[in-house]
Amino acid sequence: MYKYYSLLMISKYPSVLLENAVNEFAKLPGIGKKTALRLVLHSLKRTPEEVENFGIALINLRNEVNYCKMCHNICDNEICNICSDSTRDPLTICVVENIKEVMAIENTGQFRGLYHVLGGIISPMDGIGPGDLQIDSLVKRVQNDKLLEIILALSATIEGDTTNFYIYRKLSAFDVKITTIARGVSVGDEIEYADEITLGRSILNRIDFKAS
Repeated sequence: MYKYYSLLMISKYPSVLLENAVNEFAKLPGIGKKTALRLVLHSLKRTPEEVENFGIALINLRNEVNYCKMCHNICDNEICNICSDSTRDPLTICVVENIKEVMAIENTGQFRGLYHVLGGIISPMDGIGPGDLQIDSLVKRVQNDKLLEIILALSATIEGDTTNFYIYRKLSAFDVKITTIARGVSVGDEIEYADEITLGRSILNRIDFKAS
């Protein structure tokens, strides 16, 4: 009884404002209550101007961020910097799950084509189906732009492979080469956590999807 009462007392915060802030930080992925408390206490050490700038940055991000009309990448304008770059190959598109994969592949310096961000992968357990992703817009890009190659660069998981196969079936009627990144990225690994050298080699050594 005493141990339970002690734990109950420890879990109480000295301020409702502090508790509310901790609860909000703890909603972020990978952030537990202890880390959230540390972040909140750190914020209290910052000047009011710094904390205000932090809050404004988040509010502006949520309210003003745009999504590229071509590839659905996050950007400041209607078309992202990658799609508007005339030096890139417009006939080769790398299909990725989200912006984290775009950033990871860009960091390798091995890819000079364009991207298509799906906004997720097919996952029935999470209630995510093909209609929740930017797959139809990918089909339209292939149909309208007469692309030469589609690179499927999704994570080597069951969900990623399921999405790869679904896209392959959707695009099989078109005259476009469909490849997938080489399995230098281990099965079960997330693309965003792969080191740049391994990811870069996977892009360069991509294989025909049929052979995968």
